[in-house]
Amino acid sequence: MQEQVVRSRWRVIMTLVAVTWLNPHVYLDTFVVLGSIGGQLGSDLRIWFTAGAVCASVLWFFGLALLAAWFSPVLQKPVSQRIINLFVGSVMWYIAIQLALKGWNISY
Repeated sequence: MQEQVVRSRWRVIMTLVAVTWLNPHVYLDTFVVLGSIGGQLGSDLRIWFTAGAVCASVLWFFGLALLAAWFSPVLQKPVSQRIINLFVGSVMWYIAIQLALKGWNISY
């Protein structure tokens, strides 16, 4: 039993490391988005921008984890998952259509 717990803990830790460090959005958000915004600020404001970005990130991820724990009974239901999938799919189709229209220079 103890060996199984250690193996499970090791698997969770490795998954955490993989999701954190092998996720390309980590680098895109950190270096490209935040770097380009922070680079436009004066040196006296960069420390405040960095502190704000760190605080927002911590609040976002802890809040997301807390809400996921609270809503997990509701989110495990197939009806909830279908509603979420339909909402996300609708948003993706809306963005795709807007990008296509913009690419074809069609505006309405």
